[in-house]
Amino acid sequence: MRLAEQPRIRLGTLPTPLREAPRLREALGGEYRCPRIFIKRDDLTGLAFGGNKVRKLEFLVADALANRATVLLTAGAVQSNHARLTAAAACAAGLKAVLVLDTRDPNPLVQGNLLLDRLLGAGVRFVPTGTDMDAAMADTARELETAGERPYVITGGGSNAIGALGYVTATLELLGQCVDQGVTPTRLYYANGSRGTQAGLALGAKLWRAPWVVQGIAVSGGEPEKIHRAVRIANQAASLLGVDVVLQQEGLINDNDYIGEGYGALTAACAEAISISAQCEGIFLDPVYSGKAMSGLIGHIRAGRFDPAETVVFLHTGGTPALFAYADLLVERTDRMERAIG
Repeated sequence: MRLAEQPRIRLGTLPTPLREAPRLREALGGEYRCPRIFIKRDDLTGLAFGGNKVRKLEFLVADALANRATVLLTAGAVQSNHARLTAAAACAAGLKAVLVLDTRDPNPLVQGNLLLDRLLGAGVRFVPTGTDMDAAMADTARELETAGERPYVITGGGSNAIGALGYVTATLELLGQCVDQGVTPTRLYYANGSRGTQAGLALGAKLWRAPWVVQGIAVSGGEPEKIHRAVRIANQAASLLGVDVVLQQEGLINDNDYIGEGYGALTAACAEAISISAQCEGIFLDPVYSGKAMSGLIGHIRAGRFDPAETVVFLHTGGTPALFAYADLLVERTDRMERAIG
């Protein structure tokens, strides 16, 4: 296997902690109803408020440097965690960053991730929601080339074969921590968006013979195209590593029942998950990714889909700066829950 041969630049503070969440377990029914819950804190990867994209960017930025790039170019929503971390990675690597961000508001409030993008000095190009983002990046790349730059285009979410290597390596890290702590998780829960994380986790689990089922909780629609994308990325990553492993669609598990009205739309279950995690463990989830993933885990526990003797790992993928862009909605939801309880 050629994993150690892949170009990589150290951007994150790794390994991230793996911590048990006993008070969360108690709040969800205790040892007779709820499995043991461990949280893998990839919100603590260190760079610019952290998050799962740091692991992907270690490989992507190394490839950009190998290709003598001068600017990282990527795309996402106006509150994109990936865009924020790409801008931060560019700073750490001595590169420029240009972000193509889609928005319904032509003059969005400069808060949350967008504020951090500005502080990081990234060039920001706003496009209307619904724009073909690949085409918009291609247009921007041509403009940059005309200006004498060498852009390195990173697909949305860093979701390609090179980026997926981040969670192939993370799987090995997590396995070592489980051995050290004497636990054998049966399932690994995480937020499923652009599917690069899914590809890396699924490939890593197969390569390292992990004992857990990789369980995605979708935060946006797009099936069946997205599951095909995950399979393609995982198999392309396997080819990069020179391993004879083929993943099939049937091996990738995803639950689409917790999306709500769409990507970035706060659900009542997500708001509850954010509140419970904060009040039980002092851990902040975000309203777009990790909050919805935790709402899926909570929903599965309440539906009796676990044996209480099981152990589950929840991968916290970060995204907490987006909390501030959802302040009014979160307060409204929290107040509504408190009134219902009272």
